[in-house]
Amino acid sequence: MDLTPYLQTQDGQATEEHVLSVSVTGKVALAMKGRFFLRCFCECFRDQEKIGCAVTDEDSCLNYLKQEPFELLICTDQLEKGNGFELTQKARTLQPGLKVVVLALGDAIPVEYANAPWLEAVVAEADIIEDRKPLEAAVLAVMGHHHYRSESLRSGHLPYLSCPRLTPREYEVLDRLAQGLTDREIAEQLVVSEETSRTYTKRLLKTLGVNNRVQAVLKGMRCGMVQL
Repeated sequence: MDLTPYLQTQDGQATEEHVLSVSVTGKVALAMKGRFFLRCFCECFRDQEKIGCAVTDEDSCLNYLKQEPFELLICTDQLEKGNGFELTQKARTLQPGLKVVVLALGDAIPVEYANAPWLEAVVAEADIIEDRKPLEAAVLAVMGHHHYRSESLRSGHLPYLSCPRLTPREYEVLDRLAQGLTDREIAEQLVVSEETSRTYTKRLLKTLGVNNRVQAVLKGMRCGMVQL
């Protein structure tokens, strides 16, 4: 899936639920597993013109990198087609100066990549759920020519995860958030007002004990409540 052509038709307004608020000067490439992650990360950038690539597979990302220079690549380890760690290695071969942050949905770095010099920054999914701002720290690190591993990866211990019981309506909302739907789109599917849809989302976040939609979906995935 390639959402890059559609970025120019959007307003480019960042949401209050920032996953990342670090500014960059050059082009940004996003390679994420599914529409949900792409939408959330695109909304992290106030100036969407900086996003030159928003895709869900390895080959599409590499094709963009062959066409023009990029400053930063943010990718998930799991992609719809391909692997984020292998993408990182290939991307750094194409553009040695490229800064890369990998979001490890599997909460681990494969042994064969653990000490690779081209793997600068990796963030565990579990640390995002814990709201430790690891993505911002990772981007700041790579932009400053440093390496970074989020807390769980450094310690080797995942934080305790409690899985609350959701209501049928909360399951419906969580499932639609994982599909990358907006409040308006969720409202249309559930046949309610957009304001009611926002209220449902706020209640879901409170039940899950998280602060934003990314944390909600990631926690839902870890608890087996939803799949991308």
